[in-house]
Amino acid sequence: MVLMLLIATTAKAQDDVEYRMELGGGVNLTAYQGDMSGSLFGNAQVGGSVLFRAILNPRSAVRFGLGISKLKGDVSRADTRFPDISDLHYSFSNTMADLSVTYEYNFFPYGTGRDYRGAKRFTPFISLGLGMTYVNSKNGTYDYSKGHEAGDDFVPEHNTKKGVVTGNVPIGVGVKYKLGARTNLSFDWHLHISFSDNLDGVDDPYRIESTGLFKNTDCYSMLTLALTYSLSPKCSTCHKDR
Repeated sequence: MVLMLLIATTAKAQDDVEYRMELGGGVNLTAYQGDMSGSLFGNAQVGGSVLFRAILNPRSAVRFGLGISKLKGDVSRADTRFPDISDLHYSFSNTMADLSVTYEYNFFPYGTGRDYRGAKRFTPFISLGLGMTYVNSKNGTYDYSKGHEAGDDFVPEHNTKKGVVTGNVPIGVGVKYKLGARTNLSFDWHLHISFSDNLDGVDDPYRIESTGLFKNTDCYSMLTLALTYSLSPKCSTCHKDR
């Protein structure tokens, strides 16, 4: 009887499968960090996300994510005084889309514990990747490094082009929890460091020439709660990643 139970348990473990990918979506909370921001989560806006994970092994995955939200800010909320716009009461609310690819490293092997020996249903993870940002600037953009003096005032160069496209580097931390054999819940925070100072519609309000890829550029952070479903099971009789 004991032998039969052992054989049945072993057969069940061998029949448990690992999955190659996950697909799902969730909600995000996006906050702008830049010249017009006075706090980490000030003016945070609710948006939506779609994500896909390619599972490399129980310790790592490659995540493809699309997030859509708004970037919102107000110069009156910033602690810094700018040479020309402190008294203009400048504010913005721009639609933003982020497309990113990140590598995720799990601190523990992630799984049910049956599909992979020693796997945990819960694991923290860290991630790093590359992304693209699109922002629709409602009123166009203002370049404070260019323009002209009009009496005692400085008039920045106004560009009616409303679309801003730039790259970004997302750096993040998060946690995953396996609700079931195929359902996964994740909660993460990513800081997206962009290559542009124009996400808020204002380029270089300090009017100080700066160099360097990330110097004096805008950023935004995204808190994402997502539910995914595991797809594409591996062959249960094939050799599994151990």
